Amino acid sequence: MTTLLTDNLPLLAGAPNGIKKLRELILELAIRGKLVAQDPGDEPASELLKHIEAKKQRLVIEEGMRTTARDDIPEDEHYLKLNAGWEYARLGNLARFIDYRGRTPTKTQSGIPLITAKNVRMGFISREPQEFIAEIDYPSWMTRGFPRLGDMLFTTEAPLGNISLIDISEQFALAQRVICFQLHDLATGPFLQLAMMSSTLQVQFLDVSTGMTATGIKASRLKEIPVPIPPLAEQHRIVAKVDELMALCDRLEAQQADAESAHIQLVQALLGSLTQVTDAADFTANWQRLAEHFHTLFTTEPGIDALKQTLLQLAVMGKLVPQDPNDESVSTILPNLDSTKEASHLTKQDKQSHPFPLPSQWRWETLNKLLERGREISYGIIKLGIEPKQGGIATLRCSDVKPGYIDLHSVRKVSQEIESEYTRTRLTGGEIVINIRGTLGGVAVVNAELAGYNVAREVAVIPVSKQLSGHYMAIAMQSNYFWSAITAELRGIAYKGLNLGSLRLFPIPIPPVQEQHRIVEKINQLTGICDQLKSQIRLASKLNEQLTNNLVKEALA
Repeated sequence: MTTLLTDNLPLLAGAPNGIKKLRELILELAIRGKLVAQDPGDEPASELLKHIEAKKQRLVIEEGMRTTARDDIPEDEHYLKLNAGWEYARLGNLARFIDYRGRTPTKTQSGIPLITAKNVRMGFISREPQEFIAEIDYPSWMTRGFPRLGDMLFTTEAPLGNISLIDISEQFALAQRVICFQLHDLATGPFLQLAMMSSTLQVQFLDVSTGMTATGIKASRLKEIPVPIPPLAEQHRIVAKVDELMALCDRLEAQQADAESAHIQLVQALLGSLTQVTDAADFTANWQRLAEHFHTLFTTEPGIDALKQTLLQLAVMGKLVPQDPNDESVSTILPNLDSTKEASHLTKQDKQSHPFPLPSQWRWETLNKLLERGREISYGIIKLGIEPKQGGIATLRCSDVKPGYIDLHSVRKVSQEIESEYTRTRLTGGEIVINIRGTLGGVAVVNAELAGYNVAREVAVIPVSKQLSGHYMAIAMQSNYFWSAITAELRGIAYKGLNLGSLRLFPIPIPPVQEQHRIVEKINQLTGICDQLKSQIRLASKLNEQLTNNLVKEALA
């Protein structure tokens, strides 16, 4: 079985969350007796359990220890088929339970370290957060028993099921949602820890837990959970093999992190060089070189998203498509836009230092100068009210407006009475909607089919002039240039939002109208390629996951 693992490590590790799943598989194989070979010469687990039972009975007689765990384990409680020489034993018969749940001591700035459920992680004890109790309080607080080196700590709630051997030699106190398992045989601790970390045992804990909002487990139920126990010699071999394979996972994880970091740096450098091109011809040459290595460079969805952002940035810099000297200059159409807003933009625009130069036929213009005559940038309905059971007006919220499109799957409605007070943001088609609060980043053009819809207050409507390409404007407002600058304009503390005054005076690079259409066409073409790449990545990832799942099933069969 170990050969099956090692022969398929690249496949297993390369799957989505592959190394995490690989660690889980190792623990599952361990608890099922499929990780190391059995040795018929090993003393069976029944002899180990006799020794543990004798120790338990001495504690009952000499120290008055109480145990509520039953001895018999009927077959209907056997959740795994065990190898020869293995036995089931209830947790309450393997350890003395020192229960510090529900107790909260008086804490001090220094003194004896305090370990709570917040410190017990899966397989180790963290010293953060650091809490203490006074030394003078320690003896009276720890009357239920003192934890020893090699015992185990278990969290009963928030989180449920974290388990760790105690490796702290100094004195420490216990409190809050923690039980200490004082093992009757410390030699069983390492195997019990990895067994209780396995998905199989974690499911057992959940099955007997209680509570809705905060799931917890009672000590009386925890004691009754059966645990598979191998011969002690096999336990040692299993623990050694798990340590070996987990160390291998650590190395794979480090290699993946290094490779991913190097890959990210390479992609960023290449995309950075792409934005440094001088013109569309230079871009075309660089793009061709990049396209030859697409399948090795852009192997992750974040990488493709970064490529898309680079394309948007090139578009608004005038470097994506060639300029045509025969295009009508944008200066000839701007005077035909709403001249009533001219005075409002000049002072602000004069003060702006624009982040990049534009081609000669382009021009910077504030957003409020690019609107349909007689309309303003406005936010929508402040209070949506109770959704009507029948009728009503569909209203877009920030959750509906995505980067580049509008998601209509969960659009809610408002009453006609409420909507009638917000005719200023009633959509006619062709406007741009942008999230100004909540989920920022959503920008999209309103299709004609959505005429009559309205928007909520966290969405602004930008009625772009019909003389301009709304799709180009949406491209500009999805670019890094736009959002980097917009982020600096966000207002608010707990709930940041974009001020409409800042949005109205935001400078937008405007090319000739013919070039706007060429840019939109080029962006659609190139982002289509990006979407195809992303689909291929998802398909490959899905196939890899299916192969991995089949391997896991084969390993656990």
